[in-house]
Amino acid sequence: FITTQTVLGRHIYAMGGNPEAAQLSGINVKRLTYVVFGSMGMLSGLSGILFASRLQSATTTAGTLFELDAIAAAYVGGVSAAGGVGRVTGSLIGALVMLSLTSGMNLMGIDISLQYVVRGAVLAAAVIFDVTTRSSGK
Repeated sequence: FITTQTVLGRHIYAMGGNPEAAQLSGINVKRLTYVVFGSMGMLSGLSGILFASRLQSATTTAGTLFELDAIAAAYVGGVSAAGGVGRVTGSLIGALVMLSLTSGMNLMGIDISLQYVVRGAVLAAAVIFDVTTRSSGK
């Protein structure tokens, strides 16, 4: 809802698609960049606090490779690294796919190092698919 029905969401999509065109249409790209990165920093800090409270401890290795899952979920969900393409629902579906993959491998008793290899291969396949479909569309 926020990304499609609010002015802020539309501006973020415009900036992601083409920052120069967004600037020319009257969007303050520099300020919007600060707002987006600031909100992501705040949300990351909040999630770190919640994760540490769930673990009842704070270690330097907690959350290792969470970013791999997040990036893979976004790519599997159809978000393009070039920007301007993708929906929140697609990212949620990608997260469900990655969660199902991880849970299935855990239930099958697959070693964690092999799980990282499989999840990395899924990410690589999604990136290759994105690059080839984007280049063939031109």
